[in-house]
Amino acid sequence: MEMYTVGIWGYSFASIAYVIFSLLILAAHKQSSIAKWLFLSSLIVGGANVVAVLQIVIGFSLQWVMLADVIKIAAFSVLILSFNVEKDSLLEVLKNRIVVKYLLFWFFSSVICWGASYTLDLSYQYLFLLFVLLNLTSLVLLEQVYRGANTEAKRSINPLVIALGSVSVFDFVLYAQATMVGGIEFDFWYIRGYLSALTVPLLLISIRRFKEGTVRIFVSRNMVFYSSMLMIAGLYLLLMAVAGYLINYFGGEWGQLVSFGFFILGSIVLAVLLITETVRRQVKVFISKHFFANKYEYREEWLELIGQIETASAENYCQMSLQIMMSKVGATGGIMLKANGNSRFTVKHSDGLKLDESFDKDLILLENFTKTQGWIIDINEYNEDPLLYPGLFIHPKIWHAVGVNIMVPIFIGKNFYGFFIFSNSDEKNQLNWEDRDLLFAIAKQLGNFISLNEANDKLAESKQFDAFNRMSAFLVHDLKNVQAQLSLITSNAKQHRDNPEFVDDVFETVESATERLAKVLAQLRDKQVAQSTSKRVDLGDIIKRVTAQRNVMQPQVVIKNNAEECLVTIDDERFFSVMNHLIQNAQEATSDDGWVEISLTQQQKYINIIVSDNGCGMSESFIKSRLFKPFDTTKGNAGMGIGVFEAKQFFESIAGSLTAESIKGQGTKMIICLPVLS
Repeated sequence: MEMYTVGIWGYSFASIAYVIFSLLILAAHKQSSIAKWLFLSSLIVGGANVVAVLQIVIGFSLQWVMLADVIKIAAFSVLILSFNVEKDSLLEVLKNRIVVKYLLFWFFSSVICWGASYTLDLSYQYLFLLFVLLNLTSLVLLEQVYRGANTEAKRSINPLVIALGSVSVFDFVLYAQATMVGGIEFDFWYIRGYLSALTVPLLLISIRRFKEGTVRIFVSRNMVFYSSMLMIAGLYLLLMAVAGYLINYFGGEWGQLVSFGFFILGSIVLAVLLITETVRRQVKVFISKHFFANKYEYREEWLELIGQIETASAENYCQMSLQIMMSKVGATGGIMLKANGNSRFTVKHSDGLKLDESFDKDLILLENFTKTQGWIIDINEYNEDPLLYPGLFIHPKIWHAVGVNIMVPIFIGKNFYGFFIFSNSDEKNQLNWEDRDLLFAIAKQLGNFISLNEANDKLAESKQFDAFNRMSAFLVHDLKNVQAQLSLITSNAKQHRDNPEFVDDVFETVESATERLAKVLAQLRDKQVAQSTSKRVDLGDIIKRVTAQRNVMQPQVVIKNNAEECLVTIDDERFFSVMNHLIQNAQEATSDDGWVEISLTQQQKYINIIVSDNGCGMSESFIKSRLFKPFDTTKGNAGMGIGVFEAKQFFESIAGSLTAESIKGQGTKMIICLPVLS
């Protein structure tokens, strides 16, 4: 089969494939600007392939095919640029500033090269150069879109980048070779159609995955660097192509062989240059100086700082902060100092650096200076020109003796906290303003991080003391109750010492007091309130025991409406204690000729216990604001103010409630409602 026949079939397949692809886009009813422009681009590519078929069959000038290819390249390039243009219509896409700039570049390049071709008797060399330049530009645009896309978008555009990139690379090589040898290699020209047809499935996959708005170009230093290296490589190859053409033109019979050899040698030289670290570093420095105002990618620095804080394996936050700062300046040693407020510093953490008392005077001067100026101290810079730090008079030799060259102040808000001090930093030269800004920003963030952790430590310590004080208050309350029991014995001993029942009550009370004291001592040894132990008991029996114990004093307590059996699972010791306290309060609020009553009733789901008296009563405001407030008492030094609070806490902990009803001067009701616990 002749090669031109292969070309006819290839371009025909490509034409049919792109027409079908256009119909599929149309049938999908996609309204995004990306889909609309891809539909238009597909029609243009299909038309360009039709022109290529007709050129092979009819044999008219190849420049018509090249004209169609120029339009095709423009269409695909605008498609690539439209990924970063959120517009609804094709007209709005074309009005975009970036798209307009590209189209102007494309138009003037095409006009100049085509004009040169017609002026010089239809010379194709300038058209070959045009296609090398346009395909190189397309590759750069593709590279920028790919590097600027997020992870989700990359999955969507990968097939499209492969498809368009393959076509651009193939055409770039084809026309670069044509420029060097003075003509197109038609064996490659004829198979272009098949490559074009193979891109359709990839474009179909990409358009199905793509969601408008997910591809956004972020122009970072790395992106400009890689794009610049790609552009440099393309321009280098373009210059080699021109040199190859001149060699071929003036070289006679050996021109083609020499130009090909020159191309191979030049490619090797380019590869060596691109992988040489010195060249890459110089390109990066040039880009940073001339294309960016900032030396650092602050977004990347910020994310890196967050990652370091989250993943650090340091033992404490001071060590973590020092390690992070040391990594930023490449220090081999460092120390973190905290100002105590009395011209003294405390070492919070040290790593390979120690400062003795000989540095104290300089540290005081540095503290005063940084409080005023807020500057980072570069010892190298200070040593060369102390006047750059007005009012600061330190001894750089003693700092150089231990290798210190950078001091970063730590501020929390506007308050000076201390210093990060580093030795043997990789930063051999003086810090510039961008280095200082970065270090100051990181130190500021780490200062807030340190402040937050210190506040957490103080809060945890405060909670520990609060828990201990709370435990102590309850223990003292228990001791007071034991003392009250023993005091009742001594106060009634003279009157009832010959009464056998009184003697029995005394032994029972002493035994109860002994058990409670043993419990208090156990809690003190364990430094925590003993855990409650619940068991199934009859509340009526406990209330009878409490009443018998409380009836050693006046007024006597009377049990009314006592239910026959109220079996619940409860901590009987705590229930006994809180009931004892509530009844004691009722007795103390009532005169000796008054009355105190207890009623115990059980309904279907609830048990109600009411302690009533006709004592002095309480006001409504006192009940609302003070009755259940801990450490608030009306008994002066005789009370702790936690009895009623403890009772309320206990009943609420078992899903019950404690409320009070009182009329001043008439009496009080303490109402306990408990669920029937199984």
